[in-house]
Amino acid sequence: MTTPTIPDTPAASRRVNVRTPEVMDRVQAQVEEHYRSPLVETIRERGGVFTVGNTTLRLARDFGFCYGVERAIDLAYAARKVFADRRVFLLGEIIHNPEVNRQLADMGVISIPVGKHEQEVAKLTCEDVVIVPAFGAETKLMDLISSRGCLVVDTTCGDVMSVWKRVRGYAKQGFTSIIHGKAVHEETRATSSRALGDDGTGHFLVVLTLADVDYVCDYIRRGGDKAEFLKRFPSNARSAGFDPELHLRKVGVANQTTMLKSETEEIQRRVLKAIEDRDGGDRSNFQVFDTICGATQERQDALFDMLRHKMDLLLVVGGYNSSNTTHLVEIGEQRLPTFFIRDAGCITSLEQIVHFDLHSKSETTSYSAKLAGGESVVVGITAGASCPNNLIEDTIRRVFKLRGIDEAAVMRAATRQGSVSS
Repeated sequence: MTTPTIPDTPAASRRVNVRTPEVMDRVQAQVEEHYRSPLVETIRERGGVFTVGNTTLRLARDFGFCYGVERAIDLAYAARKVFADRRVFLLGEIIHNPEVNRQLADMGVISIPVGKHEQEVAKLTCEDVVIVPAFGAETKLMDLISSRGCLVVDTTCGDVMSVWKRVRGYAKQGFTSIIHGKAVHEETRATSSRALGDDGTGHFLVVLTLADVDYVCDYIRRGGDKAEFLKRFPSNARSAGFDPELHLRKVGVANQTTMLKSETEEIQRRVLKAIEDRDGGDRSNFQVFDTICGATQERQDALFDMLRHKMDLLLVVGGYNSSNTTHLVEIGEQRLPTFFIRDAGCITSLEQIVHFDLHSKSETTSYSAKLAGGESVVVGITAGASCPNNLIEDTIRRVFKLRGIDEAAVMRAATRQGSVSS
């Protein structure tokens, strides 16, 4: 196997490209073995509707792995193959899906928990390989990795790096970045570090809810109690030395790429209106760019489209800590019974579905009268950008099995509706 050239220059230059043709051929075969689903592909090709007996499954037009996730997984698998004789570390999770991270762990990739990044990276050597996840990593952590001389395989999503470019631009022009996201999320932390600018003098404020934004907008219009403002936004949600009286004069809005598109757009509108109200209609102290990732938009739009059709319940499959998956659940539960499940094992019976409740922020068990009933049922299924197709197939098979439809009948119906090969 051809091994990429390993740089012997200073640490900052020790990023390696593991995407050689020979390596990627082997990677693709392994990735397909782990995550491909001929059944899901067949249903998708046939318009996303699949009926067997009195049970119909409807798949969203867009769901599952996006290009950025596929690329991150490919690079992580390639890193393990290329550096088979070295220790390979991963900063946290490659993506927010337990099945994918389990596969990497089984391959010998060592995950460094988020809370121990700096502590553990400080122990690494120039012989070690570090995989940067799709969310990216904070600048101070990347600097530490460089100082240790580690080899770096960077899987950061291109959409995330586009946001970084925007917030760096804001800082360069003296604009504070108002970032719509979760302050503790890896991506938002990485973006916040770039919002400080190349010289570290920039500023940022992270807002999560519309209530947060309304509070900020009120301060922009009328000022307020600085101490109360700083108390509302904890230290990880604002830059060091943040002063609302100074740093809300000129603002640019950005976001964690996986947020709910409609909410981000509403935040943009409200902040712009506050700036206009304060500045007599002048917009020069406000900037905004559309930084929701395309895959997130596609999956949200596809779910809205699917919700035009009659369905009895919706299953959203994915990791409980996946932001883009969470927003699909938020959309679905406004319209019909919606269950956020990690995998098919959460459907424990026709009556009981174990799922994550967004409001209590805990796993719970609910009764599904429609799924248990004997009458015809239409079950909608979608998944976030970090969910592999094999988990969606497992869910489909589980629903049919519990509805009394055996696997042979499912495969016969799939064959009639389109070719299925293993």
